[in-house]
Amino acid sequence: MNSLGLSKRPQDTRVVVAMSGGVDSSVTAAVLREEGYDVVGITLQLYDHGLALQKPGACCAGQDIYDARQVADRIGIPHYVLDYEGRFSQDVMDDFADSYLRGETPIPCVRCNQRVKFRDLLNTARDLGAEALATGHYVRRIAGPHGAELHRAVDPAKDQSYFLFATTREQLEFLRFPLGGLTKPETRALAERHGLEVAAKPDSQDICFVPNGNYAEVVAKLRPGSVEPGDIVHVDGRVLGRHKGVVHYTVGQRKGLGIGGIRGQEEEALYVVRLEPARRRVVVGPRRNLARSLVTVRDVNWLGPDPAPDMADGAGIEVSVKLRSTQPASPALWRAGPDGTARVELLEPQHGIAPGQACVVYQGDRVLGGGWISATAVGVGEDAAKLVGAGETAA
Repeated sequence: MNSLGLSKRPQDTRVVVAMSGGVDSSVTAAVLREEGYDVVGITLQLYDHGLALQKPGACCAGQDIYDARQVADRIGIPHYVLDYEGRFSQDVMDDFADSYLRGETPIPCVRCNQRVKFRDLLNTARDLGAEALATGHYVRRIAGPHGAELHRAVDPAKDQSYFLFATTREQLEFLRFPLGGLTKPETRALAERHGLEVAAKPDSQDICFVPNGNYAEVVAKLRPGSVEPGDIVHVDGRVLGRHKGVVHYTVGQRKGLGIGGIRGQEEEALYVVRLEPARRRVVVGPRRNLARSLVTVRDVNWLGPDPAPDMADGAGIEVSVKLRSTQPASPALWRAGPDGTARVELLEPQHGIAPGQACVVYQGDRVLGGGWISATAVGVGEDAAKLVGAGETAA
């Protein structure tokens, strides 16, 4: 059994490495090559390089493709660049724009993993005769009694399991994540040891196709004429001001509203409570109006034990859930529903839960799966208020 869990000698095992040009995927390729594997590097061209070159440090940009090729030459592996612009535009960028216009807060990196890297690229790896596709993600794949399991990375500061919840069981059997047991400093030290020029390269911070972090500008370019102004409305019905388009806002946002606080006995900070794109309204209120105890999710991908307890059994599963990538996990009860839906009852109310984000389910370090947040409510059971999703008006 080799280090990838395959019953073959490394030199007889072909592995495709998804090389973005960053230090993580470069070290992944270098380590596997050093261990003797038959490594093939593949970099995806995902969008126009003319735009990319104006945004240094963005994943899959022109400079990054050049860096990936330099690393491949350095460690002595074949390297190919595949043109996936059409697929990326349709499956990731269009979805991103349409999601914002529905009043959601999308996560295009999850869509890219789900629809491009772990679907199309994985199939390409198989066509090349590979027995595994390795990436530089910080997450662990562990062989369990019933198949491969997805677990958090050892380094909590770099853990990327939230972004990989949509990985299917079949894909997980083929995928490998060599960096899941390392910290970032350890990865950079390996890059230096292998003489990789990207050893000190900064991590990408922004969405790769969003120059300068201006999401609204990208949406306006992809959907001309769709970004329209409207009213900023307090939860009590008062019109407080005007906005330039709901795509500029997300649930839980406090800064950049341009309306100040509401003066009464004391000034109270305001947050975006919900978006109503059909009415072109941004609804704001005090932080207490953000508290939610019930979340419904759609398009569930389940990686835990089968079958998942459903709503009819009354018990559910005691889990912890992450509702945004930067938030800590919260205790909850998970109940599977019909047609890929689920109901999540939070044991402690959470603030700023945005439709379009992911609800990722954990037991300890293991990822049990997750789905896309479709609606939220205050209270649970018969006491729950009307579920409110993106674009809906609260009762």
